[in-house]
Amino acid sequence: MATFTRNYSKKIGLPSGTLVHLGEKKVERTRISVIDFSEDYCVHKQVQRVEDCRSYRESETTTWINIDGLHDIGVIESAGKLFDIHPLVLEDILHTGQRPKIEEFEQYLFLVLRMISFDTGRGTVGEEQLSLVLGRNFVISFQEKPGDVFNAVRERIIKAKSRIRKSKADYLAYSLLDAVVDNYFQVLDEVEARLEEIDEELFTDSSAETFRKISDLKKEMILLRKSTWPLREIVNAITRNEFDMIDESNQVYYRDVHDHIIHVIDILETFRDMIAAMHDTYMNYVNNRMNEVMKVLTVIATIFIPLTFIAGVYGMNFRFMPELEWRWGYFGVLGVMVVLFFGMIVYFRKRDWF
Repeated sequence: MATFTRNYSKKIGLPSGTLVHLGEKKVERTRISVIDFSEDYCVHKQVQRVEDCRSYRESETTTWINIDGLHDIGVIESAGKLFDIHPLVLEDILHTGQRPKIEEFEQYLFLVLRMISFDTGRGTVGEEQLSLVLGRNFVISFQEKPGDVFNAVRERIIKAKSRIRKSKADYLAYSLLDAVVDNYFQVLDEVEARLEEIDEELFTDSSAETFRKISDLKKEMILLRKSTWPLREIVNAITRNEFDMIDESNQVYYRDVHDHIIHVIDILETFRDMIAAMHDTYMNYVNNRMNEVMKVLTVIATIFIPLTFIAGVYGMNFRFMPELEWRWGYFGVLGVMVVLFFGMIVYFRKRDWF
């Protein structure tokens, strides 16, 4: 089950800008990787400390610094000091329950995204917070754990004469954003496969487990909607050319991402309708099955009402009852009961009551 709340109690009473990690510790050790590149130059390496990136602060090349692991507050604080990142931004980076958003500062843009993934082993959708700081010549990405959707971006950077090598940091930020959105389609493909599986199961071997799967899908749709709807607002703001940090020549690429997000939202709306229909179908199936059971029980009770009446009449302890002295009285009563029994069954069958 997806978690929508965090341990907010850690922040109660603390002043704004206090750095406290809110979320799960998903990696033992924070890792820092650097890709520095220009059209004719590229280096990809791991560094031990944020201070090792000082030379890239004002370099002419484009630098992508990726930090995996947010539990080490000292690393995040050092990055903030080195690149003049506002304490409130650092606070949002460490608060992993942030809603996707974009904020503009004098020297950089700050973006918060939700990066989703699909666990094929458990068949569930997972998420993590991705924070991006876009400067004039650098992009810093903060992830909760190693493993992301950016391998294709790294390969394009390493590849000589690629467009990304000839472009600046704003195009790199677009590439990362595009990779996040493209991964939504892959996750939706997996969700669609689960929908088809549950839909088939619904009409063959429907059970309480089927209902649980439908409920899990409904929760995952909520998670996906929370990740994608605010993202549409973010990219729409970029396409309106509201931020000086984004070059006008790259607006067309962000508009393309915006189209992809709209497509994702349309698919999510379709999936939500399908899941709602599955839920209604399951409830109708359960109600119909209950109605069938109640109908059978009602027929049985109705059949036994006259039989019980006859048995009750002759079970009374009156001394003077004419049939009590009749030699064939017992068999006669049983015969009447049998005739009533089969007669009522025939009548019910003709009325299609069962």
